[in-house]
Amino acid sequence: MAHTDPIADMLTRVRNGIMAEKKDVAIPLSTIKLDIAKILKEEGYISNFRVDKTKMPAQLFVELKYSSKKQNVIEGLKRISKPGRRVYTEADSIPKVLEGLGVAVISTSQGIVTGKECKKRNIGGEVLLYVW
Repeated sequence: MAHTDPIADMLTRVRNGIMAEKKDVAIPLSTIKLDIAKILKEEGYISNFRVDKTKMPAQLFVELKYSSKKQNVIEGLKRISKPGRRVYTEADSIPKVLEGLGVAVISTSQGIVTGKECKKRNIGGEVLLYVW
């Protein structure tokens, strides 16, 4: 089935996996979802991810990360730019998520990067999502 917003579908699958206390969640693979998974791993929100191209369609498996008390590391995920309303930001007005405790994921002309990386490179782009 075709999704109008595959990023929102990815975030919903991760949220549902967290609520069900799953070890990992399967997501249909795309380049943008793979880039988002890389950022989530670099920032410490997920344990790992792997790609399985033997199944059709290819799957991205995201391994969720829990603390010692079965508390998930990801407290919240929020889709910002949606198909009906795109949200863009300039380099000098990159949003801070929870006063710097969270991460803004931004799609730029140089790829998908975090808000901190955008400030460092002095570039703007489309604000995809917030993670905290």
